[in-house]
Amino acid sequence: MHEAKTNLSRLVAAVESGEEDEVEIARAGQVVARIVPARLRSPRRPGYWAGRVSIGLDFDTLPPEVEAAFAGEEE
Repeated sequence: MHEAKTNLSRLVAAVESGEEDEVEIARAGQVVARIVPARLRSPRRPGYWAGRVSIGLDFDTLPPEVEAAFAGEEE
């Protein structure tokens, strides 16, 4: 662990450049972390779920027992 702290920039650079696929960091002989290249995410597409997902017609209706609980009333 101490060696990883001391050389963190070098270890990250090795993974970033492709010199290493991943770097495992161990404490007392047990792997506790891995440094791996970040996965690039594709850009988000606004409206992707439009027309694919719908909510129930009663979405805005609060059940009476839930409303009572929020009001601090017992039912």
